[in-house]
Amino acid sequence: MKVYVSVDMEGVTGLTDPEEMRAGGRGYERGCELMTGDANAVVQGAFDAGARAVRVNDAHGSTKNLRIDLLDPRATLVRGPGKPLRMGQGLDGTYAAACFAGYHARAGVRHGVLNHTWMGKEIQNVRLNGEICGETRLVAAFAGSLGVPVALVTGDEAVCEEARELLGDVETAEVKKGVDRFSAELLPPVVAQARIREAAARALGRLGDFRPYVVEPPYTLGVEWNSTAIAAGCAVIPGVRATGPRETEFTTDDFGQIMSLFGVFAMIGGQVACGSGIYG
Repeated sequence: MKVYVSVDMEGVTGLTDPEEMRAGGRGYERGCELMTGDANAVVQGAFDAGARAVRVNDAHGSTKNLRIDLLDPRATLVRGPGKPLRMGQGLDGTYAAACFAGYHARAGVRHGVLNHTWMGKEIQNVRLNGEICGETRLVAAFAGSLGVPVALVTGDEAVCEEARELLGDVETAEVKKGVDRFSAELLPPVVAQARIREAAARALGRLGDFRPYVVEPPYTLGVEWNSTAIAAGCAVIPGVRATGPRETEFTTDDFGQIMSLFGVFAMIGGQVACGSGIYG
């Protein structure tokens, strides 16, 4: 049994402050340690359940957050920028299951700790084939396009509710309960990570209960930006079309292109948001 683990940061045990998510921010180094602790809890649970290989993908921001020196030595790590498939890098159809650790609620979800969809300020909403979509749905749909089911989602209470609504009887591990976007009631790491490990072992012990989350192609990705300038900049990308002053759409039969497109969106959105030109 091969297991894939995509690890984001906003839903990690003990974290509530954007500074803890950003290199150079106050508390970032400790945040990386906690992120690695949550990843290790999934890895440990996977091996408890009989996994023979676990691949971990650092899926947050710079994708240089997980501490390889602290990672469970039985796992391998996909790390660093320039990954075409971003949050799904390294996943293919040979994996028995995908697990999402440290995930967060989609943009606008009440009591979702650090809630957003892909970009914290630049994106208002994302839709996939017309339906509102967060990162859990995006990455689950990518996994589903490869025939891989999602077995586990860990993060705050809001993302666990989102995952169950989307995926049905998926295993979840709630490590904090949101009070507002930047505040939460937390579990101590030793308690939260034990909960994650147990949930991972349970999930992989009942793989027969899970089915891939399948969205039928063609896939249409709609993005509502917070800025007309970002929408205009992204509409320059071949295949992306403007559908309103702040809206773009992209349609494809290859879900991998959806994942890759978000990387380009992030570069353009970041440049435009800080006032940099995108035309040279």
